[in-house]
Amino acid sequence: MAGNLEDGSGRRRNPRRIAVWGTAAFLLLLPLVAMQFTKEVNWTPSDFVGFGGMLLVACGTYEMATRRSGDPAYRAAVGAAVVGGLLLVWMNLAVGVIGSQENSANLMFAGVLAVGVIGALIARFQPRGMARALVATTLAQAMVAVIALIVGLDAPPLWFLTAFYVALWLTSAGLLRRVARRQTSTSAAP
Repeated sequence: MAGNLEDGSGRRRNPRRIAVWGTAAFLLLLPLVAMQFTKEVNWTPSDFVGFGGMLLVACGTYEMATRRSGDPAYRAAVGAAVVGGLLLVWMNLAVGVIGSQENSANLMFAGVLAVGVIGALIARFQPRGMARALVATTLAQAMVAVIALIVGLDAPPLWFLTAFYVALWLTSAGLLRRVARRQTSTSAAP
């Protein structure tokens, strides 16, 4: 497989895999290092376990999905969607997007992620179906902002974050559409 390197013992190592899991380890260690230099960062063991679990799910999902295709656009699209989901969960748990993390309105973002996850599972991680799932995720993301506005939970960061996630989900969907079109044209060629 292209991109794999031998490590001298006959085993192959994958630089992409090392980068993904290495970045996760770095992110997990970052708060521990910061705690040595400032009192502003004060994580408990449960914070590390929770964040480690989130990173494990994100990296495992990325790895499982990208094994389906060696296409760089597919991997970029899946990576963007997974990182977006991780950031959305992390923000909600840390400070909350709508008000504080205790505000139950933040649970609407779980619905946004559920749309994407269920859609990807229904699509069996195929690019065309995943693109549709990400468009649905975009609509769910926008609906959260509209509902927050209607019920009076309008907050300036909400609009900025909504714009960010709409752009992220649609970019990922566009990449997946491009992969699906390439697959269709390749299979249709004699």
